[in-house]
Amino acid sequence: MTSVLVTGGSGRLGRAVLERLVEAGYEVRATSRSPRGPAGRVRWVVADLTTGRGLAEAVAGADAIVHLASAPYKGRYTRRVELDGTSALLTAAREAGVRHVVYTSIVGADQVPWGYFRTKVRAERLIRDGGVPWTILRATQFHEFVEQALRGMARLGVVVADPGVPAQPVDVRDVARHLGSLVERGPGQEIENFGGPEVMTMAQAAERWLRARGLRRWVLRVRLPGTLGRAFRAGHLTTKAQPAGEITWGEYLRGT
Repeated sequence: MTSVLVTGGSGRLGRAVLERLVEAGYEVRATSRSPRGPAGRVRWVVADLTTGRGLAEAVAGADAIVHLASAPYKGRYTRRVELDGTSALLTAAREAGVRHVVYTSIVGADQVPWGYFRTKVRAERLIRDGGVPWTILRATQFHEFVEQALRGMARLGVVVADPGVPAQPVDVRDVARHLGSLVERGPGQEIENFGGPEVMTMAQAAERWLRARGLRRWVLRVRLPGTLGRAFRAGHLTTKAQPAGEITWGEYLRGT
């Protein structure tokens, strides 16, 4: 039976990936920085990307690794997880003879001048040069992330949206299914894009969210300034790649 190790298994995407891999019949293990009890058919192993503790034991016997662990917007800790941790994981994987590492990144990471995106591009380079057969999947923004951003603005009484910025939110369940297919297919030695089934403006996404949540807020249409705004308006957060996800923004908002 093929054995797959998942880092970041406790996150939104991680939980969906673990479920998908178990359903597909893989032997699944996931890393955690502290001990966990039995969790169905997932075996949790103690390992810490930031220190390297337990990584050799975690990867031993694994045929593939789905590397989901991330720590966005946490300063130095972000670099420790995304860069130092990825490097340490690759070293352990190489020494253990792992045959495939799948890494998740962000659509537009190489086009949008944003600090965290630059960190993801650096991590991608580590994956490509890490000596383990690889596949990189860049996904568009998760539904939950878009909602989190909108909820944060709504608390201030107004939702700000550039009507010229296209958005293509994707459901983590769709991303998990696609990651499962990449594990089954084997290393592609390439970067792939994966997005949601529909493209809309950020203003449209905000209006649909407000209606679905029964909130009355003013949508302030403001053109984002500078190079970041231009990159967003150029559509770098979207992709025409196929296959794409199936669960729409509206279906996510309805809880389906």
